[in-house]
This record gives sequence, structure tokens and C-alpha cells, in this order.
Amino acid sequence: MTPAFTVIATTHFEREFRRLRRHHTELLDHYARVITILETDPYNRTRTYPIRKLENVPAGEAQYRIRLGRFRFRYDIEGQTVYLKRCSLRREDTYR
Repeated sequence: MTPAFTVIATTHFEREFRRLRRHHTELLDHYARVITILETDPYNRTRTYPIRKLENVPAGEAQYRIRLGRFRFRYDIEGQTVYLKRCSLRREDTYR
């Protein structure tokens, strides 16, 4: 099946990704899953993925977020292209 969307990582995303990958080996598995999801359903129209459209975030500043485990991936959608903008790690004490 041909992907409906093309996923492109920005240079900022790649820097953050490389920095996190040094300490978190499981990030590669999550990244592969994120790419698969974003190629097929970045708007989450099937409502099966942990994707949110962030409020009060203008276009071009990573309007969407997908979370897998402790990792957060933020992205924008322009036409049939998904631009990965940020990759971050949720701290363990965020909700305590």
C-alpha cells in the first residue's frame, strides 16, 4: 500500500532526535511507528492514535502532537506532506 502522506524531518527535529537517541535506545522503535502512523493518518480521522491538534498554536509551529510512551513528536501538515518539527521526552515527574 502506498502511503498517502510524505513525512519529512526538519533539521531541528533531527538534532533533537539524535540527542535523545544517545540515551534512549527505545526511541528508534517509537520513531518507526510514528512514521508509519503519519504516512497513513496524520489527522487521526480514524481516532485510533494518540494524536492531538494543539489549541492556540498557529500553523507552522507544530500544530499536532503524537505521543508514544514517554516521547512526544510535534508536527505540521501542509497538503500531503507532514513536517516533523520537534521530538521531546516527557519527564517522569510531570504529573506528580
